[in-house]
Amino acid sequence: MTFRPVKSISHAQPTMEGAGVHLHRAFGFGDTTESDPFLLFDDFRNDDPAHYKRGFPWHPHRGIETITYVLEGTVEHGDSLGNRGQLGAGSVQWMTAGSGIMHQEMPSGNAKGQMHGFQLWANLPSSLKMTAPRYQDITASDIPEEIDDDGTRVKIITGNFWGKSGPVDGIAAEPMYLDVSVPPNTTKRLPVDTYASAFAYVFAGAGKFRDASAPQGVRVEKEFAGEELNIRDMTGNRTLVRFDTGDEIEVTAGPDGMRILLVTGRPIQEPVAWHGPIVMNTQAELRQAMSDLQNGTFIKPAI
Repeated sequence: MTFRPVKSISHAQPTMEGAGVHLHRAFGFGDTTESDPFLLFDDFRNDDPAHYKRGFPWHPHRGIETITYVLEGTVEHGDSLGNRGQLGAGSVQWMTAGSGIMHQEMPSGNAKGQMHGFQLWANLPSSLKMTAPRYQDITASDIPEEIDDDGTRVKIITGNFWGKSGPVDGIAAEPMYLDVSVPPNTTKRLPVDTYASAFAYVFAGAGKFRDASAPQGVRVEKEFAGEELNIRDMTGNRTLVRFDTGDEIEVTAGPDGMRILLVTGRPIQEPVAWHGPIVMNTQAELRQAMSDLQNGTFIKPAI
């Protein structure tokens, strides 16, 4: 097995989206080659309803897929195709916008007013940019969870892991999306696709990722971009870790354990023309999408 070196470590930054939702963005609206096939990743969690209740009113999407994973609270959704539903705690929605859709997402807190979830945007290859929109709504009970002998728990949303397959299927980038909980002071090796882009997002507890240059995992140390990055403390809450190539990731949880999202996907390696929630391959396609929005032809009839 080849360990994946740590390419970079960064922290999600506070920002605001929708009609005033306070969230933290781990990446997005930047250099897409760093995360291909993924475009954006947001962590929305808050205990103050005033910071999320206005939600994400009606807005368009084309050329991408949006993946919403709810941990606490609920998200009411509706779209221009007449679909309506509610995502509860532990549920996932994988929306393929394809040729175009208008939708809204309105969050509500749990009994304590807490709202927590994640949204990931995945790019679509040119051959599927104008495919028919599709939803995959997955309830918490439909997501398989595997528990290893050492107590490590893995929820498999999509992809194959430890002999189990996640319920989301038919995705072009062949992604793997895992919710991994590692017990306190436990070291765990997690296999990944050698040819896929991979990142981990720490959202509870703390720990360390083994780097090729630090076999004992005492610290993450990596030289890149002409600078030396020394992370001697544990990697903790709202931390994004990007990995280089390899087929295995090793993580050691701290004294309080560690919970991460581990996400991989095959790079699409196509040009990206991006404007807000619309992602195409060329500026001409982007202009056409904006024109469709203006003249009322954005939503395409089902074929």
